[in-house]
Amino acid sequence: MGHPPTLDPDLASSAADGQAIAPEFVTWLESSVKHLAGMATADRQHSSQILDNYYDTVVGLLENSRYDQTTGTRLYALASSLAQTIGWHRFDHEHHTDAGHYWSAALHAAHHLGDRDRGAGILSDLAYQSIWLDQAGTAIDVLDHALSRTQDPTARSLLHLRKARALAMNGDARACRRDLNAAEHALNTATAAPPAWCSWMSPADLAVDSGRCLIDLGETGPALHQITQGVALLPTARDKTRAVFLAYEAESLLRQGEIDHSAATAHEALVLAERIGASRCVRQISNLARGYEPHVKVQGVQQLLHTVRTAA
Repeated sequence: MGHPPTLDPDLASSAADGQAIAPEFVTWLESSVKHLAGMATADRQHSSQILDNYYDTVVGLLENSRYDQTTGTRLYALASSLAQTIGWHRFDHEHHTDAGHYWSAALHAAHHLGDRDRGAGILSDLAYQSIWLDQAGTAIDVLDHALSRTQDPTARSLLHLRKARALAMNGDARACRRDLNAAEHALNTATAAPPAWCSWMSPADLAVDSGRCLIDLGETGPALHQITQGVALLPTARDKTRAVFLAYEAESLLRQGEIDHSAATAHEALVLAERIGASRCVRQISNLARGYEPHVKVQGVQQLLHTVRTAA
């Protein structure tokens, strides 16, 4: 990927002085943000402060500068995109209140734009956070609202999949399967390019999250099959997702009694999560590690528990 264009200092200073914003300055901001968003997962952990600065700049421009409708639309889109990305950074580092704050700001900007698809995506992020924090009922309510905001098949597939997970957490097997079927049907019927926020949604995600639902419903054998299949399909570029999925696979193996295989998979997930700087994924493995303590003599378990203690 090429480098973003160099910023002309005169354009920056004129915008900071409350004058009319030059379109070239907005173009530079858009290009720079796109460049940052395209970084490899392992490198994104180093861009947090830069993204914060860009967001503060864009908000400052919206509040203090003069601009026409076209430029305002571009700035609100940038603000929404940046706030959504920063929300994920905060979430990955377990700063959940801050994450919710940024996602709410992203939702406000999307509402100002009248961009219902973007709004649905941000609601999906808020729901994912609720699922992660074991707040299934909140997630279901948010996802029902999100489903009313988009008709894109890929987007609806992701929303149904996340709702299925929340329903599984509540033990509602029938409703969970209904949403899993809806997620699969929607993904299979998708033909046009989806909104950017769900462009990564794939059969790998469908398989693994379906398996995660089956774990919650107590169907460990089928769950392991689905998760293993999904992990194998996942593109190598999605390391954070791989760490989460490997943790699901390790949990499924542990429940199946395959302790050595499970410990090796959990160790792989932990090393990957540490490398990309995602503390919530590290905690996911740390929480799972308690299940290995009765099996310290099994191959790989002591190494895993030592790595968990070191990472804590």
